[in-house]
Amino acid sequence: MLARACSLTGRTLVANAFHAPECGSVEYLPGIAITVDADGLIERLSRDIPDDAVRLPEGQYLLPGLVDLHVHAPQFPQLGSALDAPLEDWLQTYTFPLEAKYSDTGFACETYDALIDHMLRCGTTTALHFATIHLPATRILADICIEKGQRALIGKVAMDHPDTCPEYYRDPDADTAITQTRALIDYINAHPHNGAGRVLPVITPRFVPACTDACLHGLGQLAAETGTRVQTHVSESDWEHAHVRARTGMSDTEALDHFGLLREHTVLAHANFLSAADMDLIALRDSGVAHCPWSNIYFANAVFPLREALARGLRVGLGTDISGGPIGTIWEAARMSVAASRLLESGTDPDRAPHLRGRAGARVSIETAFHLATRGGAKALGLNVGAFVPGMRFDAIAIDPAAPAGQIVSIGDTPPLQMLEKIIYGATKANVASVWTDGVLRVSPAP
Repeated sequence: MLARACSLTGRTLVANAFHAPECGSVEYLPGIAITVDADGLIERLSRDIPDDAVRLPEGQYLLPGLVDLHVHAPQFPQLGSALDAPLEDWLQTYTFPLEAKYSDTGFACETYDALIDHMLRCGTTTALHFATIHLPATRILADICIEKGQRALIGKVAMDHPDTCPEYYRDPDADTAITQTRALIDYINAHPHNGAGRVLPVITPRFVPACTDACLHGLGQLAAETGTRVQTHVSESDWEHAHVRARTGMSDTEALDHFGLLREHTVLAHANFLSAADMDLIALRDSGVAHCPWSNIYFANAVFPLREALARGLRVGLGTDISGGPIGTIWEAARMSVAASRLLESGTDPDRAPHLRGRAGARVSIETAFHLATRGGAKALGLNVGAFVPGMRFDAIAIDPAAPAGQIVSIGDTPPLQMLEKIIYGATKANVASVWTDGVLRVSPAP
């Protein structure tokens, strides 16, 4: 259950910890003493343990909090369902009707309250949220994240194109979309309980097909004026990728750059059909990709070339894409990121010879997946979290591999790095014992 105010600020926690500050490798920190200052920043790591130190319970492990780079917060009610149609039909049949319900602020409050509780309980301390076109409901999402302590970036969705958005669910015009986006930026930045800036606004054109050129240009200008981060979708499916090229004569990535939306810490969801030139442009602009391996299975008709993107210097993190896939945790996204990369490498067509079946050198390791789920996602957002390093904010989770309702199997002595592998592959909500952001306990151990 969510805890009342209980803090590690100004105290030292002793724990066996794992983190992955750099992609492809993991550090194990046995018995490390982590001192958190009064503002929730990591002050120092030490082997000297003060007498008044707090100790993590025996058998538990400390990990950085998980970072989810792609969440459609209003779609939480349909998580695990409505996955039987291609993207363009799925939006019109299931998703737009659901998102339209958020004109009811009572419904918004109930749903968003449940979502943030769920995410924190699963260990997701940072999330990048798409909301809906409704400004009041989006403000409610910001209020709830501030209250419950999730580090969050929240955007009012902009979508005004009459050819692709239904009349019952779209911004009436570009000016409205831009004006209300500005209003949300002002609301979050001036929020009286958000002085530390744990919740941030993000400019959120749904994707190029849903927005007129005037809307996209205006949002790009707003981003340049305010310095606000941007999130959107890019080259998610054959349909979206082809639609943008037919309309603009450019790739999806090039079109976003043209409109001024490809900026430092812009996060692009999916990105399955990027060319080498697209990847290089994203890297040049210091933008990043939210890799959503589960929803790509249902809507992309392709596997994101994760290894190639990392080799080209792209900032990449993981996303659940609630509810474009059947998963609700970054644990599952991390697992599938490894599996999808292996499928891309090995191929799946048994009628082809093994050496012709896949893409050589495409697989990634569990260490890479752990980095993407923590520090990699934070880097894409430009946030000072995701590892246990002095000067970073203390956002962390305690994992209990032996939790009775959990699914992690560990019999006898398990070497530390093998234990981390078991945690990544097996952790569920039941294994998350405690959750902190800014050093404050947000989810408390079970009694």
